[in-house]
Amino acid sequence: MARILVTEELAPTGIELMEQAGHEVVQSFGLTPQELVEAVKGANALIVRSATKVTAEVLGAGSDLVVVGRAGIGVDNIDLGEATRRGVLVVNAPESNVLSAAEHAMALLLAQARNVPQAHAALVQGRWERSRWNGIELYGKTLGVIGLGRVGTLVAIRAMSFGMRIVAYDPYVSADRARQLGVEMTDLPDLLGQADFVTIHLPKSAETMGLLGADMLARAKPGLRIVNTARGGIVDEDALAKAVAEGRLGGAGLDVFASEPTTSSPLFELDSIVVTPHLGASTAEAQDKAGVTIAEQVVSALDGQLVPFAVNLSFKEVPEAVRPFLDLAEQLGRLLVSLEGALPSGLEVECSGSLASSDTKVLTLAVLRGLLAVGTEEPVSYVNAPRVAADRGLEVRESLTASAKDYVNLLTLRSGSHSVSGTLAGSRGEPRVVMVDDHRVEVPPARNMLVVRNDDRPGMIGIVGTVLGEQGISISSMGVGPSAEGGTALMVLSTDQPVGAAVCDRLSQQEGILDARAVTASP
Repeated sequence: MARILVTEELAPTGIELMEQAGHEVVQSFGLTPQELVEAVKGANALIVRSATKVTAEVLGAGSDLVVVGRAGIGVDNIDLGEATRRGVLVVNAPESNVLSAAEHAMALLLAQARNVPQAHAALVQGRWERSRWNGIELYGKTLGVIGLGRVGTLVAIRAMSFGMRIVAYDPYVSADRARQLGVEMTDLPDLLGQADFVTIHLPKSAETMGLLGADMLARAKPGLRIVNTARGGIVDEDALAKAVAEGRLGGAGLDVFASEPTTSSPLFELDSIVVTPHLGASTAEAQDKAGVTIAEQVVSALDGQLVPFAVNLSFKEVPEAVRPFLDLAEQLGRLLVSLEGALPSGLEVECSGSLASSDTKVLTLAVLRGLLAVGTEEPVSYVNAPRVAADRGLEVRESLTASAKDYVNLLTLRSGSHSVSGTLAGSRGEPRVVMVDDHRVEVPPARNMLVVRNDDRPGMIGIVGTVLGEQGISISSMGVGPSAEGGTALMVLSTDQPVGAAVCDRLSQQEGILDARAVTASP
């Protein structure tokens, strides 16, 4: 049972999920920075939203932390560098509020174009100002999307339904991807020069802070209207207020601000600016999804399993083509190190077939997790596996091969003296070990396995079965493969319980059996 500290409001479904997993959940809201430092001591997981600052001091005090979860998208309130240095996984819920954020951007776009909140305020105060709040249509206008990620893409698709032309700026999105969406890519000055509306969907970073400052706004098309539901500070608020006040820009719709909460700003004094208090994710659906998603991530991290939304890994999410191979990769790592009997000095991870066309870095992490967990007491995660390998002098090489010969996909591990391969078989994609030390076999990987090298002669399977049977060990499956040179063969078996060292020794003493090694998953 782990202790999970939650410092901000989380959906009850998320709390229940963690408690049902057997963990203790402590909810402490409104903590001061110093109170947080004290509260995090002894916690194995910390869950925050945007208000809690997870500083280096907090991470230092949380010496038992395995994971920090952000129930939302942005993680600028977490010291990622310090977390990574300490081997603390940082996870978020990047898909929980994308739909809500996109819809809020559209709401601000429409409200700003048609002056909805201004007209409402006037009317409820007793003023019928029909002529004052004349708006503009979206149809036929150009929308500039700055940041064509998940939210930006959803906004672009929705804006197209209004008959808008879409141009976008995002140096991390390929032109081919943009063409698939029906979006024209351009640079930022050109986007500002031709857009009637601009919507911002960027993360907060050193590169994006102040991106739309006075100089860049000066390049904007006269009358441009800006919507920002991403992060405060990306738009220089003073420069924006000045440009709108002078009539160079037509207005803005803002949900985020450089300093939050804020209730006073020159922006609030301008009639053509619509503001909301960071409501992009404030829907019942988004809050529930964020709570459940982050709870699932935290529980997986505490169990030492892959967390697909880990922020401080080299990938943001696992490709669909790769995900089914993760368990197989870890099992192959365990099998290889068990054959070695010790940590090898070198490891080659080869991905062959169509698998090689995907980003397979995570498979190497899974291999390392399985391989390193066998011989170390230190918990090995997808975050610290490369560091643990380096600390132990393990040199890792990765290679990709387009052809997998007899298989659609093949994952192969090689050390100095041993090799194993695995694939997914059949319409259900069931994992199979298909090669061990150049012997062709086919057996499902399992928690408990046994590899026996023997003379290639009749009766050997019976000897192994007899020894195991005498110990009350049942064979679940078996694969047998002769060597290419002849004379010897290899048995790979899965068993219903661990095969201990004593049983392996007894097998090795049998006539015709050259070696027996057990593979058992960590408890």
